[in-house]
Amino acid sequence: MKKLLCLLLCAAVFLAGGVFLAGCAPESVRDRYVIEAEYVDGTLSATMQFTYTNRTETELTALPFNLYGNAFRAEATYPPVSAPYVAKAYYDGRDYGQMQILRVSPCAGWEVGGADENILTVRLEQSLFPGESVAFTVQYELQLAKVDHRTGIAHGAVNLGNFYPILCVYEAGKGFYECEYYASGDPFYSECADYSVKLTAPASYVVAASGETLSAAEDGGNKTYEYRLDNARDFAIVLSENFSVLQGESEGVALRYYFLDDPAPEDRLRLLEECFSYFTQTFGRYPYATYSAVQTGFCYGGMEYPGLTMISDSLIGADCDYTLVHETAHQWWYAAVGSNQLEEAWLDEGLTEYSAVLFFENNPAYGLTREKLLQNARTAYGAYCSVQEQIFGRADTTMNRHLRDYTGEYAYVCIAYDKGMLLFDTLRDALGENRFFAGLRHYYAQQCGKLAATEDLCAAFRNAGATGVIRSFVEGTAVL
Repeated sequence: MKKLLCLLLCAAVFLAGGVFLAGCAPESVRDRYVIEAEYVDGTLSATMQFTYTNRTETELTALPFNLYGNAFRAEATYPPVSAPYVAKAYYDGRDYGQMQILRVSPCAGWEVGGADENILTVRLEQSLFPGESVAFTVQYELQLAKVDHRTGIAHGAVNLGNFYPILCVYEAGKGFYECEYYASGDPFYSECADYSVKLTAPASYVVAASGETLSAAEDGGNKTYEYRLDNARDFAIVLSENFSVLQGESEGVALRYYFLDDPAPEDRLRLLEECFSYFTQTFGRYPYATYSAVQTGFCYGGMEYPGLTMISDSLIGADCDYTLVHETAHQWWYAAVGSNQLEEAWLDEGLTEYSAVLFFENNPAYGLTREKLLQNARTAYGAYCSVQEQIFGRADTTMNRHLRDYTGEYAYVCIAYDKGMLLFDTLRDALGENRFFAGLRHYYAQQCGKLAATEDLCAAFRNAGATGVIRSFVEGTAVL
């Protein structure tokens, strides 16, 4: 009866939007996003009820949220598209959007600020001490730009990546980490949380989403979908009036391929099934019930979200296959095992690139060999070093650098992707097959659902030689 009374008291305070003790919930309690949104003619109108538990060791008086949608403003300090991709991304001329916060309640106040109007700060009604929780609701509108990007009206679909305010990560001893939207790389860093999402859109749209579909009901020309996704660090949606869908299954996971124009969609679905089989057996079980790969307008190759991947509809043949494998590998290295993508981009990108190498090495029918892929990486990395030496007199090959410190996409790809791939291949040669793959499985098992750093990767291999290889690459002392 004491436990039941505690639960009832917690529920009563929660419904009032106040503060309650987290002792009534498991120690592993996660934050919760309950989002209700409606999409009409380029605008997403939404309310988000957010529940937060203070798992820090300090008193908190305010909570900051990243507003990634504001990067698409006309006056953005950190525009989301770099100069070389502007013409490709803005297919109908430059266009702009924004995320407008309308109301936050209950709270002591709120403001939008940060380095680029990228942070919503909610001041709490009362101090939140360790172990306590708070709930409040954010009402907002997201106006979408016409742009082939993560968030926008693409030429074949509507991409709703990063479509809601998301809490900044709290780092012990440092405080909350605010993310600016850099055009090079993925400027995202988030903890896992539980998601309940309800989306209403015109019934003519087919909707792909990160979560498992709980219901879909049509009424008066609109259709409302309800989704759930637990223990995920993000949630994304793509909708289109032109989608066709194929469904499959692998390792107990429901797979869906949404496509606009693919001459061989059955081949893509089979590739997804083979990916899931290989990555599950090699690294560990996928943590979610569903996975969707979605062909859409996107100015880069692809983009990963938990349970959902965007694949550019401009890709064909081997390029499309490679991107699909790379983005699917991100379900293990980003979605499940997270990291600070602004400061240690190689940690997920390099391992994801090498996971693609492993897949094609073990599936030779696709014609992409380990030797060819590694040679491509060595050539690109060597060219980068040569250019750097000619211009600056030396090549900066350190890997743990902030996204703002890269000189553009070329440098970012050469360091995070190419050198990252070479790091893991060198580690494999140094440790041997058994210890290398055992280390990756241990890393996945230990860090799944968490935020990993370089030290965690080193610790997973439990080998001084492995630590030496990793640190020599990261610090830029390895000779390649």
